[in-house]
Amino acid sequence: MKLWLKYLIGIGVGLVLALILPPSSVQSQATLDFIVDLVIRVGRYTLVPVLFFSVAVSAFKLRDEKQLYKTTAWTLGVIVASSLGLMLLGLIAALIIKLPRIPITTEKISEVVPFTWRALVTRIFPHSGFEALVDGVYLFPCFVFAFLAGAGSASDLNASKSAVSLFDSLSKVFYIVMSFFTEILAVGMIAVMFRWTLDFIATVKTGVFNSLILMLFVLLLLIAFVIYPVILRFFCHELHPYKVLYAGVCPFITAFFSGDTNLALALHLRHGKESLGIKRRVNAFAFPLFSILGRGGAALVQTISFVLILRSYSSLGIPVTDVFWIGGISFLLSFALAGIPCGGPFIAVTAMCLIYGRNFDSGYLLLKNAAPLICAFAAGIDALTAIFGSYIVAVKTKTVHHQELRKYI
Repeated sequence: MKLWLKYLIGIGVGLVLALILPPSSVQSQATLDFIVDLVIRVGRYTLVPVLFFSVAVSAFKLRDEKQLYKTTAWTLGVIVASSLGLMLLGLIAALIIKLPRIPITTEKISEVVPFTWRALVTRIFPHSGFEALVDGVYLFPCFVFAFLAGAGSASDLNASKSAVSLFDSLSKVFYIVMSFFTEILAVGMIAVMFRWTLDFIATVKTGVFNSLILMLFVLLLLIAFVIYPVILRFFCHELHPYKVLYAGVCPFITAFFSGDTNLALALHLRHGKESLGIKRRVNAFAFPLFSILGRGGAALVQTISFVLILRSYSSLGIPVTDVFWIGGISFLLSFALAGIPCGGPFIAVTAMCLIYGRNFDSGYLLLKNAAPLICAFAAGIDALTAIFGSYIVAVKTKTVHHQELRKYI
């Protein structure tokens, strides 16, 4: 049975259970939250070991074959371009389509954990390199440590021969273990979908956010079925761009309903290698970077959300200077979400309100009840960006062996 079909069955069962057996008490809701948290932990369990050994081998091979700079340039270039493009799409949509205003809440501003770029940067280089292998949420320190280990090994092939062989062997072993956990995760999607359905019903029942949800849904369809396939068709001369979308079904489902970009990374790695035929040296390099830094979907959601907040407080137009500020800050904050794989867009909107000031400090509270859904759309778009973006990198670096559709997992 195809992997994506297993995941579809899982979310189908979760949907039915949520409709016929909704939690009847606080205790049952707490049990559900515990199960979902456990599922996410299981899904992330093998990410750090796979990431470290695979990135190290990838960096070694790319540098040894003199493809490191080209692959890095293409990967970072596509990440920046996609984030900028999605931010502009969200900004244009938000300015052209005036969503219904959200009723102003009387809820008082809650305590917010301050966000600082300094903390984000210093975490990349902890006091010990081995500390980078401890954090299973912020994966960038692990990526950097593995990258340096792999690239450094290419400086002396004789001295590093044993180490590279060990890294390569362990990479393959942990990939097999990771594949086993992705199979288990299909069952865990029952609980993930159960909670997502409850959040969706509760949000839609209020009637306040229906227009916002509809706009995000339409933009999601536009990106998945029009924009990204057209880019592949003309930029990469791909005659069958929808095969990439087909390969991204499973990672998209996981990211959208869990709202967690890290959770989808294991599935990205599997589908990139086994479905799309991307060589391991690029597959293990591009997908982690897209998962960590490629948060254009978050930039799109943040832009639309903040424009909606401003219009809910005031019926006056938005000055041109504010338009540029919203776009710029949304774009920059999308990269700051590298250490926040789940719920990042709402945290970024909170930061935007605090930075903007002018009595809008508590504006993020207007979207508090819709936070799980807007984060779901952001994660879903980010998952699509990762699969399409990594495929572009593979095509441009000529590191892809095209597979037949029947061989897709």
